Amino acid sequence: MTNALLLVLAAYVAGATPSAFWIGRAFHGKDLRTLGSRNLGATNALRVLGWRAALPVMVADVFKGFAPVFWFPVLDGQTAAWWTVVYGTAAIVGHVFSFWVRFRGGKGVATSLGVLFAVAPVAGVAGIVVWLLALAISRTVSVASMAAALTVGVTGLFLPGIGLPGQVFLGFIAVFVIWAHRSNLRRLLAGEEPRIGRIRDNDGENG
Repeated sequence: MTNALLLVLAAYVAGATPSAFWIGRAFHGKDLRTLGSRNLGATNALRVLGWRAALPVMVADVFKGFAPVFWFPVLDGQTAAWWTVVYGTAAIVGHVFSFWVRFRGGKGVATSLGVLFAVAPVAGVAGIVVWLLALAISRTVSVASMAAALTVGVTGLFLPGIGLPGQVFLGFIAVFVIWAHRSNLRRLLAGEEPRIGRIRDNDGENG
């Protein structure tokens, strides 16, 4: 049990690694907490710094969600599937509330995707497909992200062999990602959410 609890802490620390902040500061001299949407995610890195910065941020954010869920169950000595849920949750929460940067972070989309590829790859692929379709139709990143999150939650209800822990976890991911976009929802309802190609410096969009 002690070993598993330490791994939960390690999963949080892994998720809290602020890749967007460190890459922005180290290679571009920019603090993404003060630019664009002010979120420490790949979308804001793309908007402010371009794809050369966004790509490593995306890879790092996906990996820090995937690694704890994929490898920690081998190390913890536990047999309960719920521990996998706990590791993934810790990684996602760490990304959104990173202790490295005063408990700020991104919206958790890329990190959740990494977790999904470790837990339920089919749901991850379904989420990506819906994200691309929703982005093409709405031209709004936040709409695409919330649509993908909802798809993941629904997909979990129909995946064979995923079990109750997996279904609960995919539902958690859906709810958490949508909750993280609550400010975007308010702007959508007010007709103020920017679309691709019309992004202001302080728009606060998904990232």
